[in-house]
Amino acid sequence: MKINEFLQRKAIYTNKYFLVTIIFLVFVLIFSQNNLIERFSAIKKRNELLHQKQYYLDLIKKHSEKIKELQSNKTLLEKFVREEYLMKRKDEVIFLVVDSNKINK
Repeated sequence: MKINEFLQRKAIYTNKYFLVTIIFLVFVLIFSQNNLIERFSAIKKRNELLHQKQYYLDLIKKHSEKIKELQSNKTLLEKFVREEYLMKRKDEVIFLVVDSNKINK
C-alpha cells in the first residue's frame, strides 16, 4: 500500500498542469511587478498616509477656528500677539522670566 500511495503522490507532482500552476503562483507571488511584498508595503504606506492626512486635517480645523476667533475678538488678538511675538506698546517694558531647569535639559 505504501508504494501505491507514493506512486500516486509522484503522479500528482509530475503532472504538467500542477507544475505549471505552482510555477505561475510562485511567479505571481514573488517575482511579478505587483508581488505580495510590494503589495503589503504599499498597503502599509497607504495607511500611514491616511493617518497623516487625518492629523493634518484636524490641525487645519483647529487653526482655522483659532484664526476666526482672533479675527473676531480684538482683545484676544492683542493677547496672542503679546505672548507669541513679544510685541509691546511704546511705553511698556517686557521682562522675560526663563526657567533655568528647562535650559539645562
